[in-house]
Amino acid sequence: MLKSHYYEGLVEAGCDEAGRGCLAGSVYAAAVILPQDYHNDLLNDSKQLTEKRRYQLREIVQRDAVAWAVGIVTPEEIDRINILNASILAMHRALDQLAIRPEAVIIDGNRFKKYQDLPHTTIVKGDGKYLSIAAASILAKTYRDDYMNRLAETYPQYDWQSNKGYPTRKHREAIRQYGTTPYHRMSYNLLGDGQLPLPFED
Repeated sequence: MLKSHYYEGLVEAGCDEAGRGCLAGSVYAAAVILPQDYHNDLLNDSKQLTEKRRYQLREIVQRDAVAWAVGIVTPEEIDRINILNASILAMHRALDQLAIRPEAVIIDGNRFKKYQDLPHTTIVKGDGKYLSIAAASILAKTYRDDYMNRLAETYPQYDWQSNKGYPTRKHREAIRQYGTTPYHRMSYNLLGDGQLPLPFED
């Protein structure tokens, strides 16, 4: 069973991101503040849930949360500042948008940069340990999936509606065949062989 909080007696925001390993698309992060002593046995790391369950839980999280927000960092920004910094920036942007200011932050993973003057703790596999991080993982994942599904309508050849921008064989073969789009991360090894493809021509 996931724990309701890490910091005793503080208003705590849980943060997680989605899309770090993708070849295309923005990285998304979410920040969620849940009520004190909140319980929901269905909440878990988004990767452990079916797509249908993730979207059901998104509705529940948005209804139950004291505050929630999503932050986005674009492919251009990722190429400029690298994906680790971009992931942290996306979390900071999510925290910036919370309607209630947290008193502490817990983050999935092992890297973070201090946010304002708040105490923070990174927790490896935190999305499977703390409810607020699990909730953030669900919001980040589903909102990013929605975004990649929209992009897939414009660029159907890359199969983004299925791979969401991750480096599948079909995605890499499409890059080889059609080149890149404005949404590809040009600082990544897009073909998996160290060679960057030609820029996409619309």
